[in-house]
Amino acid sequence: MEEDVAPHRSRLPTPGGPTGPSHIPGPPPRRDGPLGTPAAPTKRSCLSVTLRRAGGGGGGPPWERLRGPAPITPVPPRPRLTVAEGPQQRGGPGGAEVSPPTKMGVPCTLPRSGPVDSKNEAAMSELVPEPRQKPVVPMKPMGINANLLGYIGIDTIIEQMRKKTMKTGFDFNIMVVGQSGLGKSTLVNTLFKSQVSRKSSGWNREEKIPKTVEIKAIGHVIEEGGVKMKLTVIDTPGFGDQINNENCWEPIEKYINEQYEKFLKEEVNIARKKRIPDTRVHCCLYFISPTGHSLRPLDLEFMKHLSKVVNIIPVIAKADTMTLEEKTEFKQRVRKELEVNGIEFYPQKEFDEDLEDKTENDKIRQESMPFAVVGSDKEYQVNGKRVLGRKTPWGIIEVENLTHCEFALLRDFVIRTHLQDLKEVTHNIHYETYRAKRLNDNGGLPPMTVETEENHESNL
Repeated sequence: MEEDVAPHRSRLPTPGGPTGPSHIPGPPPRRDGPLGTPAAPTKRSCLSVTLRRAGGGGGGPPWERLRGPAPITPVPPRPRLTVAEGPQQRGGPGGAEVSPPTKMGVPCTLPRSGPVDSKNEAAMSELVPEPRQKPVVPMKPMGINANLLGYIGIDTIIEQMRKKTMKTGFDFNIMVVGQSGLGKSTLVNTLFKSQVSRKSSGWNREEKIPKTVEIKAIGHVIEEGGVKMKLTVIDTPGFGDQINNENCWEPIEKYINEQYEKFLKEEVNIARKKRIPDTRVHCCLYFISPTGHSLRPLDLEFMKHLSKVVNIIPVIAKADTMTLEEKTEFKQRVRKELEVNGIEFYPQKEFDEDLEDKTENDKIRQESMPFAVVGSDKEYQVNGKRVLGRKTPWGIIEVENLTHCEFALLRDFVIRTHLQDLKEVTHNIHYETYRAKRLNDNGGLPPMTVETEENHESNL
């Protein structure tokens, strides 16, 4: 491969110049062209220049090292990479600019000395910068909604939880409170469509009204679709049946706190059970008499005391005894009285977790509460269908028909949408409040009784 090589005359002193006449060693300069014009470049092989630089770089002036044997036979040019042109050298006669020779697309630098060479080399180094290593940029964390590249199996967690809970089953404890004759047992049997609550077959004169409120808990195991639920119905006969009903809510409040205490003792044991039996009251249905006027002082006092320890759901019993207008006005009056007296019923406003729950619960609090319901465990034939209802002289009141009563809304609210939330609020709010108060009264230590002391000594 041949390139044009121009003679370096910038370093040769000229006769009569500023340095004065002197003997110029070596052959006379070539003057092929007219004076003042650069001489025709001599084609030299870049390979020969490189060999001469490697072999005879130490002796003689630069122009002697440029001389070599006859030019090598030119070789057809090969395709080469485009290289940025280097800075032009100023060294020809009359300040002519001569390009440096290149070898295979890479500039061949001729030997130079002095400050001019250092400037040219600095310019060449600036033109072709050294490759710099790119800074390491930390990878951004993947978002929560990032698309996965393949199937992992995270969605099977729901199925795993379903299998686990189906093996252990569920616990749900519901309490019904109200005066006798309001249809508490009938409503519970209608709610679960089974005989889960006892009810008297008829009034017996020999039976006397109990002097104090009694607590009766009845447990059943209900299975539907392979899901087992241990249901406990707590009835409170004798509530509000006495002439003097002062502090008649105290036995009910005591029973609820006893269940919290029982759960707390099992929880603080050193060798506690793997699955603690849950007897805590998750829901309390308070039956309001359908007077159509306002709440009684007994109703207000009971809900004011019990709303702090249990989830209370107010229910208007036997709503078929009122007209549609009376029922609507009575519901509005009850909601206003509860708000004026500062009584909070389930679902409480401060327990709404997100906007979706708040929107749904606000609709229930403002429109449905208290539920005006009718209970019945008897079936009748209506338009070729078997329905639960009550037979009256003017027709059959369908229990599950929303135009007749709000029983369907109560069932969906308690069982189908908020059953798990009722249990979580009971555990995380009411039970934790009792637990914190109990431990604080005991100096931060778990409550010690005779049974726990004996268990502790046996473990030691």
